[in-house]
Amino acid sequence: MKVEDYPQFTVIMRGYTRVQADAILQALAGYEQYFAIEMTTNTPDAVALVAELNQKYGAKIYIGAGTVLNIELEHQMINAGAKFMLGPVRFTPDMYELAKANDVVTVPAAFSASEAFEAFESGADIVKIFPADTLGSKYFHEIQAPLGKRRLMAVGGINANNAKEFLDGGAAYLGIGSGMFRQESLASASVEALRADVTQFLQHAGVID
Repeated sequence: MKVEDYPQFTVIMRGYTRVQADAILQALAGYEQYFAIEMTTNTPDAVALVAELNQKYGAKIYIGAGTVLNIELEHQMINAGAKFMLGPVRFTPDMYELAKANDVVTVPAAFSASEAFEAFESGADIVKIFPADTLGSKYFHEIQAPLGKRRLMAVGGINANNAKEFLDGGAAYLGIGSGMFRQESLASASVEALRADVTQFLQHAGVID
């Protein structure tokens, strides 16, 4: 995929079951243009889940991998059909090379301006600022004052109540984990309840009325 096509919001699936993951994809029907789906590598059967979800939903929504720590995990996820990869750390040169050879968007993590700059210089398409809630929403404008406008993603502590604040603060993208859905929605895997959570998030983020 092209970085220009990367959606504004990424749903981070960490530890979800097959039933929960499938219910979330169903709940996103009609909202696919706003979201990408990240399956973390420390989720049980993560590689198989990426393959299954890509086969079922990949024509309508971008599905990729998260918590990618090394090239071995990257190989597995690319073979499963991952269109992008996020990580909580720096990516190595060979990881960037493999990603670019397969048209996979790269999103490594950074905390400081120096780390973000180094990531972009190394070939990152987007840089994940993590943990965003520790740094605060104003950090995104502040870091771009010296670096210029950059493709930065806020991850860590993002939810419906602060999403717009981070977007207004200068984040181009948001990654949302446990803050996207109510616990009861996940526990029941109710498509209707999960969709209500998604709709509420988009409304609070100022994307839909």
